[in-house]
Amino acid sequence: MNKNDIIIREEKKDDYRQVENLVRESFWNVYRPGCLEHYVIHVLRDDPAFVGELDFVMERDGVIIGQNMFMRTRIDRDGGGEVPVLTMGPICVTPALQRKGYGKFLLDYSLEKAAGMGFGAVLFEGNIDFYGKSGFGCARDFGIRYNDMPRDADTSFFLCKELIPGYLSGVTGVYRTPKGYYAEDSDVREFDKGFPPKEKLKLPGQLFG
Repeated sequence: MNKNDIIIREEKKDDYRQVENLVRESFWNVYRPGCLEHYVIHVLRDDPAFVGELDFVMERDGVIIGQNMFMRTRIDRDGGGEVPVLTMGPICVTPALQRKGYGKFLLDYSLEKAAGMGFGAVLFEGNIDFYGKSGFGCARDFGIRYNDMPRDADTSFFLCKELIPGYLSGVTGVYRTPKGYYAEDSDVREFDKGFPPKEKLKLPGQLFG
């Protein structure tokens, strides 16, 4: 990857369909037969928690090859009160360019911008093997639980990075996923009719059926 060939900028309305198609191609048959992430990003742009200044696309030679976005959310503190945090994603790079450094470059750029805006921490669901390289750790090590899952549940997928050192010091509580990330299958199927047909496959390693 040559960083001099890369431009990262805020997404524009004219990009929306191209980005949704990129997200669809990147997530298709990865976590489930088909995918829902392209619908999720479509919905989240109109959510009050959406952070437009942190809605990024990555271009190479004038073609969008990656994207990332952030949403405001919260931790409900044990004993009362809330702590404002960010969540992130979907984040993706076009399949042909994955595992070549583009994703980490986009991620690190996005996190730097979020920190520059004064946000204190980012929590989201991801693979620690990848995101750990950008400073993420398991949220449970920060004392943060995932929604209403039991305290002893395996939440190794739930990650956290402080953007302000010490921001979560002394904080224990429950993270709340923004409602926009929960999609109805019927809504996804209807939205997907606007894209070229693709075969849904049940593959080994998928998390959802």
